[in-house]
Amino acid sequence: MGHSDGDHESDLSADDSPWSEGSWSDDDEEGSLSFEDSGEGSDAESDEPDAAAAEESDSSEDEVAPRNTVGDVPLEWYKDEEHIGYDITGSKIKKRDREGRIEAYLRNADDAKSWRKIYDEYNDEEVQITKEEAKIISRLLKGKTPHTNVDPYPDYVDWFEYDGKGHPLSSAPEPKRRFVPSKWEQKKVVKLVRAIRKGWIKFDKPKEEPNFYLLWGDETDTADNKRQGLSYIPAPKPNLPGHEESYNPSVEYIPTQEEIDSYQLMYEEDRPKFIPRKFDCLRSVPAYEKALREGFDRCLDLYLCPRTRKKRINIDPETLKPKLPSKKDLRPYPRTCYLEFKGHNGQVKSLSVESTGQWVASGSSDGTIRVWEVETGRCIKVWNVGGVVHRVSWNPSPDRHILAAVVDHDLLLLNAEIGDEDIQMKTKGLLQIDESAPEEDTGDKKPAVKWVKHENFDGIMLIHHKAVSTVEWHFKGDYFTTVVPSGDSRAVLLHQLSKKHSHHPFRKLPGLPIAAVFHPSQKMFFVATKKFVQVYDLQKAQLVKKLESGVREISSISIHPGGDNVIVGSKDGKLCWFDTDLSTRPYKTLKNHSKDITNVTFHRKYPLFASSSEDCTAYVFHGMVYSDLNQNPLIVPLEILRGHSSSDGRGVLDCKFHPRQPWLFTAGADSVIRLYCD
Repeated sequence: MGHSDGDHESDLSADDSPWSEGSWSDDDEEGSLSFEDSGEGSDAESDEPDAAAAEESDSSEDEVAPRNTVGDVPLEWYKDEEHIGYDITGSKIKKRDREGRIEAYLRNADDAKSWRKIYDEYNDEEVQITKEEAKIISRLLKGKTPHTNVDPYPDYVDWFEYDGKGHPLSSAPEPKRRFVPSKWEQKKVVKLVRAIRKGWIKFDKPKEEPNFYLLWGDETDTADNKRQGLSYIPAPKPNLPGHEESYNPSVEYIPTQEEIDSYQLMYEEDRPKFIPRKFDCLRSVPAYEKALREGFDRCLDLYLCPRTRKKRINIDPETLKPKLPSKKDLRPYPRTCYLEFKGHNGQVKSLSVESTGQWVASGSSDGTIRVWEVETGRCIKVWNVGGVVHRVSWNPSPDRHILAAVVDHDLLLLNAEIGDEDIQMKTKGLLQIDESAPEEDTGDKKPAVKWVKHENFDGIMLIHHKAVSTVEWHFKGDYFTTVVPSGDSRAVLLHQLSKKHSHHPFRKLPGLPIAAVFHPSQKMFFVATKKFVQVYDLQKAQLVKKLESGVREISSISIHPGGDNVIVGSKDGKLCWFDTDLSTRPYKTLKNHSKDITNVTFHRKYPLFASSSEDCTAYVFHGMVYSDLNQNPLIVPLEILRGHSSSDGRGVLDCKFHPRQPWLFTAGADSVIRLYCD
């Protein structure tokens, strides 16, 4: 059997072909190329006349028409045939006998010019390339031009001559006459203005258009009907006559005498106005007896009947909804409960996550404060303080593991006893208090706060004159504030941990304070009362802004990490978003919860904020704040987190975000702490 046609083809790659760089050598002169034939010298000499003849002849004359005339017909169609095509005379071109690979190898070994032979599959023959063609192929493989007499980089020839050869364009300045207006044109304009003012030049008045319209015409598309005012309403057209109005109608249209008698028993408005009749010819049709009456009624209808055009707007209700991004594009955000922390016997009233996110502290009504490890969920520390823990707050400084807790009426600062030895020693040094230190001189009044060493724990007790409700730390970790919901000047207090000093910066507040927080980056202070949020500048000691919430009573407040946006939760289930740069009124008010909102919080890194409520749910929102002041914040509700059960009519009492991950911790009245993850 013969082998395939591909066996006769020669591979012309630069690595395997005999005209590679090893068989050809460039001379010193540019464009010269010497050929080293591997065969005998007689063969090389015999090819020289052919090469000379090829150089003298024109390329167009040397072109020979292909022997096969099948055109674009695929050669695969002749695969099973004995011929490969047809010549110019129409005769079949027989396929030549295929020789085996061994015979072809022996024949090529004896033939010194076999490397210059190429199998032409189209004409089924072997073609021997000349030396000139071999040189062209060699130059193409080297990336050169096919012919040696071609200069790839000729010198640039400038086809134009100009005077300033250094710069073709003129660098002279524009003449002054191009900028100064013409004096004669100015005089002409002054004359025209004077003539218009004195009335020498009169303009033609616009022609007044006649104020009339066609009474019976249909001009809905004309320009006159597009004027302002009442729109033109065309009169309704009467129905065209049908078969029953014909003078010779069909039998089925002609009523019988019984039907005609029954018409008299009908009401006049239900009675047919025309009864069909049959006539032999059109000449026999009498005049219509009701023509004048119906014409007059028609005129009255057109003249007296009021016509109004009702505009119906076909709007898809889905298009009225605001276009919000998909939830998949806003991930990650907490969606499912991943872990539960169980150990408290009473309601978990407060949570606080350590700055690194490794531990979380919780305070409960069972009189204990617990520290949990977030990854494993195990409890590593328990303090039995012997009173109801209303609020816990972790120091935001990573090298001060101090936990502030509101126990009953006073504030307790505890050493968490976590971290390495250096941090623990530094924490113990901060919690040391000098017993002989003089108390704050407040005159005859009782001091607002008294710093004392706790008897049972390694910490400090801050004894207030009234019950403390909340405690919040400054972002640097040295200052913290406590709120005593009372009407006197000592309702909001600022404390410095390093100096063990306390003072009340406000002489008078506009209402009963609910919460107080520090600005995340500036020396600003936010105080939330029942109706308003006061923004103070601590450095200048003055009021900067007053935000009006418009809710029944504020329950919690949280500041965006950027500092320009504030969210406020209320006891009527409303959440208000304030853009302090935009207005003192809420930018958005969200009514999602059916009961009181217990806490609201922002995430430090992700564009997320959440709210917890007494209805046993926690809502997670996407809140993107843009750096462009012209673009409003984007608020998208994402998820409703459920799982806590109600106890004594209370649900989720607190919620906090993880400082580094999109996780949310919730504390419920069912004594369970839940961790929600993406």
